[in-house]
Amino acid sequence: QVQLVESGGGLVQAGGSLRLSCAASGSIFSFNAMGWYRQAPGKQRELVATITSVGSTHYVDSVKGRFTISMGNAKNTVYLQMNSLKPDDTGVYFCNAGRWAGTRFLDYWGQGTQVTVSS
Repeated sequence: QVQLVESGGGLVQAGGSLRLSCAASGSIFSFNAMGWYRQAPGKQRELVATITSVGSTHYVDSVKGRFTISMGNAKNTVYLQMNSLKPDDTGVYFCNAGRWAGTRFLDYWGQGTQVTVSS
């Protein structure tokens, strides 16, 4: 049973920084891609950033230049360095990981970590 466990959320003032971490437990596999999503109150979950096992990254426009996603060497941890945080970045941040198993793509989610940015 693969579990993704996020950490690093919290309360920070606008302009501050936080670093989110996500580690997979119960897995001996590496992932083909990992990413971060967020959900603000009353809004749908949205993609924040993704990274593939070969290092290709993608960011939503609103975080480009402020957030950096990285993956651990074992390809089962992912980090999100968040700088110059804004109140609009507030939400629950979810870790996502996926890997190919034969012809099936297996998708996993963490429980989420709260990020609150005060103005």
